Amino acid sequence: MAEAAKTAFVTGHPIAHSRSPKIHGHWLEKYGIDGSYRAIDVAPDDFAAFLSTLRDNGYSGGNVTIPHKESAFALVARRDEAAEAIGAVNTLWFEDGALWGGNTDGHGFAANLDQRAPGWAEHGPAVVLGAGGASRAVIHALVERGIKDVRIVNRTLARAQELARRFGAGVSAHGEQATGELLADAGLLINTTALGMHGNEALAADPAGLPDHAIVTDIVYVPLETPLLAAARARNLRTVDGLGMLLHQAVPGFERWFGIRPDVTAELRQLIVADIGAK
Repeated sequence: MAEAAKTAFVTGHPIAHSRSPKIHGHWLEKYGIDGSYRAIDVAPDDFAAFLSTLRDNGYSGGNVTIPHKESAFALVARRDEAAEAIGAVNTLWFEDGALWGGNTDGHGFAANLDQRAPGWAEHGPAVVLGAGGASRAVIHALVERGIKDVRIVNRTLARAQELARRFGAGVSAHGEQATGELLADAGLLINTTALGMHGNEALAADPAGLPDHAIVTDIVYVPLETPLLAAARARNLRTVDGLGMLLHQAVPGFERWFGIRPDVTAELRQLIVADIGAK
């Protein structure tokens, strides 16, 4: 008797904009897997009920995005180490009969830099712009890779201080007015804020103050080249856009649900670049 096709999902509210179905659909076709991956819009009030019926509805697991990541963290039976450290869940799967939650955003961030700027982890100190949910995943990845000096810069200092306390030694909090002096010896500049997205084209920070060996990356990927990356490229600094983080964070979930660890290839990247351009 043939094994039933496996089904996974991404849920958020709204969710129509998600490119995850295109990413996972590409892999399902590439590896010849009998399975499906779909986008499901679930309102916050309905999220707990949605999770409680996953197994009955035949799902192997799925992805969770805004605004459900913190709710998923609270509702799952077990959490992996990354989810515990970051305080949010973006990947769900069943293991030993229990619903597990993990967080692959930090993995996606680090794997993107591994692919596009090898040796990046030897370039600390790191300056992280922003203290929201995305910055937690980035800081976790930086600490995991052994960067000893991580400097969080945020408009609201108290939020940066809260994150610095969460991650402990080697992670410090600063207001925006300190950005210039913090960049003087930084090897990594990472933007985790919405600055630079379409409709919000302000420069997240001025890379003019960075050393010549610095790497600049932005987790924003629409547009692919943000004002920050353009300014850094004009200075001949190495730059890494945010699209790879989206692609690489999808890898561990696909492996859990469908049993094959997929590759992030130039073909996949171009597929999503074309989709961004078509919107």
